Amino acid sequence: MNYIPHTDEERRAMLEAIGLPDLAALFTDVPEAYRFPGLTLPPAASELEVMQSLQEMSALNLDLTRTPTFLGAGAYRHWIPATVDFVISRSEFYTAYTPYQPEISQGTLQAIFEYQSLICDLTGMEVANASHYDGATAVAEAAIQALNVFRYKRTKIVVAPTVNPQYRQVLRTYLQGQPVEIVGDEVLCCPTDLLAQADENTACFIVQSPNFLGQIEDLGQLKETLVERTRDARGKSALLVVVANPLSLGLLKPPAAYGADIVLGEAQPLGIPLSLGGPYLGFYASKMEYVRQMAGRIVGETVDVEGKRGFVMTLTPREQHISRARASSNICSNQGLMALAATVYLATLGRQGLRQVAELNYHKAHYAASLIEQIEGYQVERSKPFFNEFVVTCPAPVADINEYLLHEWGIIGGYDLSRDYPELGQAMLVAVTEMNSAEEIEALARALREYDPNWDAEWYEQDVEEEQHE
Repeated sequence: MNYIPHTDEERRAMLEAIGLPDLAALFTDVPEAYRFPGLTLPPAASELEVMQSLQEMSALNLDLTRTPTFLGAGAYRHWIPATVDFVISRSEFYTAYTPYQPEISQGTLQAIFEYQSLICDLTGMEVANASHYDGATAVAEAAIQALNVFRYKRTKIVVAPTVNPQYRQVLRTYLQGQPVEIVGDEVLCCPTDLLAQADENTACFIVQSPNFLGQIEDLGQLKETLVERTRDARGKSALLVVVANPLSLGLLKPPAAYGADIVLGEAQPLGIPLSLGGPYLGFYASKMEYVRQMAGRIVGETVDVEGKRGFVMTLTPREQHISRARASSNICSNQGLMALAATVYLATLGRQGLRQVAELNYHKAHYAASLIEQIEGYQVERSKPFFNEFVVTCPAPVADINEYLLHEWGIIGGYDLSRDYPELGQAMLVAVTEMNSAEEIEALARALREYDPNWDAEWYEQDVEEEQHE
């Protein structure tokens, strides 16, 4: 459907203004053979017919409201209260950009202030910023913050191999070309084993808990040992950066209790749908002493000339606002709408509601693990406690099992770990959330039990084609 707002007279006036005889003259720089390529388009259709065709096409997609899924690895299907979509759909929030002018942006500024307050409560940290684009960019910004804290006099970043592989890739992309050494994730091991690589040149030590394999790391003595190994003559030591699943913090100790200097992660579990991969939300919190090296924006509370409560942007470490030499980031905008969604989600559930959701995730995941480990040929990794994801060693390639689960049972299986951790062998990362019913979990276990290594997807597809033809 074409909507052309300009009249012929308006187009003639515009062409005269730029000194061209007709519209075709706008394309003289394009080789003639490529100006008007032949397009094999279907016949023209009405809006009604187009919508019907699109609805038929969309019905062919996998719909997670009807398809059980056990795929996580950093993005999860969770229940989202109706209040979340209702609030973020309001026009004053839905179209809002970064609030530069407090006199006309009080609603947005207050929403960000409340978001920051909730993130501080969740992580136990002293200050939170107005968010980043996602968990991966938050990890990269944490490394940059640590480098800035030490004014690049420390240039080593130690990162655990159990940090999300995509986060580690983004970290290297951010720091490529800089005189920075990133070590630690070459071989799969426990974070405590990496402490030997930390020294007085280490700016930060990055660990994830629950880690990418779903395991809850023991962070009890990590900070103390890190300080001992990296403390210099001035008493300064490397920063401890903890990547966390925010939903797990409704049940587990906050990272601040273990001495974390920076806490960050992906806030997608807090009221943000999967949406084919985004937009997501990177939450970020830090100790107050490092606030001036923190990227992004920080909204603060104040009073106006009449003594009324108000909100302003307190710190904006961007080169447009402060001297370029002191700027720590060129981030232009936070994920405002996603931060609002997380705020509404946390406010709706409250402390007890968040704990209940976390407990459901924990117990359902352990129920699934208990069923799967009873199946011959499958082994659940239990060397460490886990939250809502766990590793299963399988008797066949995970890709084959997942294809079987999808075609024969209509189940989306777990994440194939062979692409990131080939040393684990035929290992599947299974994620279970509050959205997985007991019936779905039992169906997964039954499907795995009945899996036949001789099952062939090509035969299955041929049978489907024959049935459709008949």
